[in-house]
Amino acid sequence: MTGYRQVLALPGMASLFGVSLIARTAITSDVMALTLYVVLGLGRSYAAAGGVVAALTAGVAIGGPLLGRLIDRRGLRTVLVATVVVQAVFWLSVPALSYGTLLGAAFAAGLLMVPAQSVTRQAITASTPPARRRAAFALEAVQGELSYIVGPAVVIVCAAGASPGAVVWGVGAAIVAGGAGLAVLNPPVRTREELAVPLARAARRAPAARRGWLGAGMVAVLVMGFGTTMLLAGVDLAIVAVLRESGQVSWAAVVVVVFGVASVVGGLVYGALARPLPTWLLLGSLGLVTVPAGLAHHWAWLCVAVVAAGLLTAPTLTTVADAVSRLAPARVRGEATGLQSSAQSAGFALGAPVVGAAIDLSAPAGGFAAAGLAGVAAALVGYLLLRRARMNIIGADDVHACPVASGAAPGPGREVDLEQVRQAQAGPEPAGVGEADGRGQPHGHRHAVGRDHEGTCARLP
Repeated sequence: MTGYRQVLALPGMASLFGVSLIARTAITSDVMALTLYVVLGLGRSYAAAGGVVAALTAGVAIGGPLLGRLIDRRGLRTVLVATVVVQAVFWLSVPALSYGTLLGAAFAAGLLMVPAQSVTRQAITASTPPARRRAAFALEAVQGELSYIVGPAVVIVCAAGASPGAVVWGVGAAIVAGGAGLAVLNPPVRTREELAVPLARAARRAPAARRGWLGAGMVAVLVMGFGTTMLLAGVDLAIVAVLRESGQVSWAAVVVVVFGVASVVGGLVYGALARPLPTWLLLGSLGLVTVPAGLAHHWAWLCVAVVAAGLLTAPTLTTVADAVSRLAPARVRGEATGLQSSAQSAGFALGAPVVGAAIDLSAPAGGFAAAGLAGVAAALVGYLLLRRARMNIIGADDVHACPVASGAAPGPGREVDLEQVRQAQAGPEPAGVGEADGRGQPHGHRHAVGRDHEGTCARLP
């Protein structure tokens, strides 16, 4: 645990994790709060509640990269203050809104949700040295698991003794408090070296160079992030379906907690390992161990069956976040982490209906199979895209040599994946690209030297 103590000892990191935990716990409970309000407060159906949740989720998915781009251009505190104001207005007004108005307001609130998750990841990238970054992202993944365990449960407990309107006010107050705390902290989202480039000028360069970082490698990571959360959303639904069939649905919360605790343990263990594992391997393994969980029909055996999947969940999310941090140039870090949040939000949104359809067409156990196979498919797509990215890099090296050797300049289109490698050269190879040794280079892989579009010699995996 020495690595975690060293991370928390870094200036501002302990307070960052504490404040962002408040914000993220509140944000993870907003879906439950709105669902209970629509059903109990407005007397509508669960389908109507699902419409509000879908509007909120769609707003979050669309708003993630937009808010990230604003952070890149205008700075963190400006964006946080704006989103805090919007959240305060929305949650205060919820009890006064009709259902139709609430649909539109929920979308707007999602569009301008406090970007606590994205901000935490950006701050980790800017504040931690490469050697400690994986441990820091493991803590971030554990933080996310804790928020999903605690947030909805607290809302359910509060709903038993308070009015639905009071519950949504409480959730809104927590979101505002967390967002305001982050604005006060104003954690750095760029390193000292990166601050040498004026923020506005760096951000203006981003659109023209987007194809330079949003290449096959980054798309692969986003696909695997999407697949991970799609699997997780499907598992939650499959747990309820299997236990409902056996008349033990009251034990579903226990199984979910066991899953979450296993994920916390897995994340802490993974963050302490000496070397990373590829994202595609972790996600593929997560999918494979999820499929047979549907064979358990008693709640106790289901608790045992989900432990393996839980142990792999936080490590998979850790490698996704770490890879994004290394592939994204500083000038677009906000946009890149926003895209990651959007991809994962989309996975959560699509996981439940897809797995639900599989359950309706087969059996409750089929939900675990569908969720697991979705994870395996995303891992396979990610692996193929990463392989393509590496081949593009090697092909570029075959044509363009380092200027020290020949003075050759890169040709058009070759900067796509070379830019990603240049961003990763300061530390270990991004998790998900390949297994790395202690120096951050893949085992047994030929290395080449190439030149990116800014004239920087980069070591290519």
